[in-house]
Amino acid sequence: MMTLISGGAGSGKSAFAESCVLRSTAKNRIYLATMEVWGPEDRQRVARHREMRREKGFLTVEQPRCLESVTLPPDSVVLLEDLSNLTANECFGGAGFDGAEERILQGIGSIRMQAADLVIVTNELFSDGISYPAETQRYLALLARLNQILARQSDRVAEVAAGIPIFWKGAGE
Repeated sequence: MMTLISGGAGSGKSAFAESCVLRSTAKNRIYLATMEVWGPEDRQRVARHREMRREKGFLTVEQPRCLESVTLPPDSVVLLEDLSNLTANECFGGAGFDGAEERILQGIGSIRMQAADLVIVTNELFSDGISYPAETQRYLALLARLNQILARQSDRVAEVAAGIPIFWKGAGE
């Protein structure tokens, strides 16, 4: 089963995504972290997040891009956190915009083929009404396209607002 979860900053989407993972019957809980770690502040954040998940039985895999290179143990549930970072990393720090959509979808497809369950977190970045530079607009357009493609492919799609999941596709639990 694949679940796509969207929401704004501080909406509770990550907590809801973790709860979906905890309900899975898969044996191995994998947290697929896509944040690019740049300095001491980022390392502290990563350490704090790992500690928060430690007692929940997550194995953290740091993979800011190139998801197709990840090999998962059998019977895994994967929490991909998050599509927005992955997309930015592929576009701005990886091989660039050309082919990014295909690389990202191929990587997610590889994870999906290996995982019993996949929960993908993405961000709602499209409703602020701000005009951005062309390169940022290109990133936002790609992320929007990826969200739409993955929503069509997903069994469940939820948006989280104020900690409350609203299901747009599939049954809520």
